[in-house]
Amino acid sequence: MKPNNPRISIIIPVLNEATSIAKILRYLKSNSSSENIKEIIVVDGGSSDNTANIAFNEQVSVLHSKKGRAKQMNFGAQNATGEILYFLHVDTLPPKNFDQSIIDAVLLQNDVGCFQMKFDSKSRFLAFFAWFTRINIKLCRGGDQSLFITKKLFSEAKGFNEDYIVFEDNEFINRIYTMTNFTVLPRHVKTSARRYEERGEVALQYHFGMIHLKNYLGAGPEQLYDYYKRKIVS
Repeated sequence: MKPNNPRISIIIPVLNEATSIAKILRYLKSNSSSENIKEIIVVDGGSSDNTANIAFNEQVSVLHSKKGRAKQMNFGAQNATGEILYFLHVDTLPPKNFDQSIIDAVLLQNDVGCFQMKFDSKSRFLAFFAWFTRINIKLCRGGDQSLFITKKLFSEAKGFNEDYIVFEDNEFINRIYTMTNFTVLPRHVKTSARRYEERGEVALQYHFGMIHLKNYLGAGPEQLYDYYKRKIVS
């Protein structure tokens, strides 16, 4: 890394992820350069298990905030000191040397973007939907693809809308698409298919599609969360 290159603050919102947090933190350190990573920030939303202690023992920054992924990610961003923010879900693994890919993109004036996505599953159904993450339109975006953004642009966009308990990633990215060019990097993160396996692939994809449709038709954050509670977590 050149001396004047920007550095990355990785921000991971968590809640009761004691079985997963150590894996992602060790993976990130093994697949990136410490010269590129300014810090890894785990933002705990009030876990009742040992998530925070495990993360602390992995020698990363652990912050405590109110519950809610938008609130947690905003709090992490407020405390981040890197020039680039990289928001990552705990069950998503970025590609090797992801840090350099992000920095290279930013140096080419790409201030915000994501990776394409694959599932850790052999399901052809899920592979079909993951294929669309290479297409650079709002409909094909989601938090599981991870998100990098310069801290300056994040501030200009005023961060995540904390009214959204679900769909917060999509709402934020939809706003970003109206502000500047969005970049989809030609590499893949690998995200867990666990929720699809537990809830049923077709059923869960249908409900996620319905949330997108309801948002398009004007539903607000409370209506989206109500649907989510009734159809996905009930």
